[in-house]
Amino acid sequence: MRKFNTTGPCFPDEHYMLPALDRLPGIRELVAGGNYFVVHAPRQTGKTTALKALVREINEKGDMFAIYCTLETMQNATDVDDTMIKIHKLLRRVVFAIPALVDRLGNPDVALAINQEPGWTVMAVSDTLAAICRKAGKPVVVFFDEADCLAGDVLISFLRQLRDGYVNRKEIPFPRSIALVGMLDVRDYKAQIRPDGESLGQISPFNIIRKDLLIPNFTESDISTLYAQHTAETGQVFADGVIENVWRLTRGQPWLVSAIACECVEEIHGSRYSETITVEDVEMAKEAIIRRRDTHVDSLMERMREPRVKRIVEPLILGDDTELTANDDDWRFITDLGLLRVERGTLVPANPMYAEIIGRYLSRGEQDRMIRSVPETPWVKDDGLDMAGLMAAFQQFWRENSGADRDIMGYREAVPHLVLMAFLQRVTNGGGHINREMAVGTGRLDLCVEFRGARYAIEVKTSDNFKGEKSYGQCAKYLDALKLTEGWMPIFEKSKERTWDEKIYARDVMFDGKTIHVIGL
Repeated sequence: MRKFNTTGPCFPDEHYMLPALDRLPGIRELVAGGNYFVVHAPRQTGKTTALKALVREINEKGDMFAIYCTLETMQNATDVDDTMIKIHKLLRRVVFAIPALVDRLGNPDVALAINQEPGWTVMAVSDTLAAICRKAGKPVVVFFDEADCLAGDVLISFLRQLRDGYVNRKEIPFPRSIALVGMLDVRDYKAQIRPDGESLGQISPFNIIRKDLLIPNFTESDISTLYAQHTAETGQVFADGVIENVWRLTRGQPWLVSAIACECVEEIHGSRYSETITVEDVEMAKEAIIRRRDTHVDSLMERMREPRVKRIVEPLILGDDTELTANDDDWRFITDLGLLRVERGTLVPANPMYAEIIGRYLSRGEQDRMIRSVPETPWVKDDGLDMAGLMAAFQQFWRENSGADRDIMGYREAVPHLVLMAFLQRVTNGGGHINREMAVGTGRLDLCVEFRGARYAIEVKTSDNFKGEKSYGQCAKYLDALKLTEGWMPIFEKSKERTWDEKIYARDVMFDGKTIHVIGL
């Protein structure tokens, strides 16, 4: 019986999956046209599954040889000569996966051996590819998966060899088509070479790239199709609203879509297929995945430490404007990672699950420190939370714990927001959750705390981005969207000149029929 896959490539006989090549329209034409191109998408979105499906298709058709070669083991390699030798050996090994090509080569280890004269490593990769093509007897296409594991001088050498082979392919046999596959687009390969934007000083090795293909996330219809396969094979039903909720939480991120289904089917219901999967199950699965921090989540969150990511994520949390545009390499880099996406011209978390993961990940150290100092229960009521008491307690906590030199993983400007989220998370861990809405340039962080059926809207600001009536209007619109009549607006004072007695206050403001509880901090 097939399953939902959360570990590596999908196989049609083992896993529920969508037709792999349907997710890469135009790739067959690029190969047939003899193009060199890039395929990119975030981790665990189906790149390798699609590539291997295409390799099988090409080799079964028989008019070309298709070679799949992953460079994953070259991660962080810095020695150019050593890495080129390793890729040379890797190419010699992967041809054994194609029996018809082995027949052409005879003994591949002999046929692809290179005369190792001084300096031979400079052309080790291109000479190996040329030797394969010379003996193949028909066109060869090569897919280099995880190509963005290469960086710096190693990547320069690798790409220059591909360019040399491409330019001279009429005189010296060379692959008809080559694809570089990974998380990065063409621009980010350039950043891998020279992060500071320094010129290569020679002809760019990228000027042979014909196109950059992006593998998209699932659509809501795709999720329905995938889940229907499980229902067809097991009889297990997904209740009304499940597909819509999975789409809302994941925005179609393939790993998340499969992980939620897998959690619901195997863990929550123990593979008891007679039981219906409900919207409540989806929420439980989401929480379990976030708390467990599976490899997919953990590897993505570790990126939060990188300066290029921090440069974008910190303004996202604060709602600050940035000078970045879609043409900025860091903007494109973080969207290529799949951590953020562009919505109405600005950057927002790629999906609500990632928004929650960002908030929890960055504030997890603060949460751990609060275990002894912040009790969970004083503000808990039978029908929700005593928000007034909770906010007053946070004012006192912030007064005692803010500290002038406070820093959280390098996100110094976002410390107030992260501490508040940690405080709220500590309280809601006993039976609620927090929905986080972040966007660059909004001037705020919106939080909706849900606890025992009640909802509480919180719009977080700093004194720098508080604009009086304009800010109250923003809060009123947020309350309208949530169908609430009251909300809370914590305002963190950034001036070091004001005393705590001046900074700590609470007042109520009526605006557009809404009650806004303004909390000074």
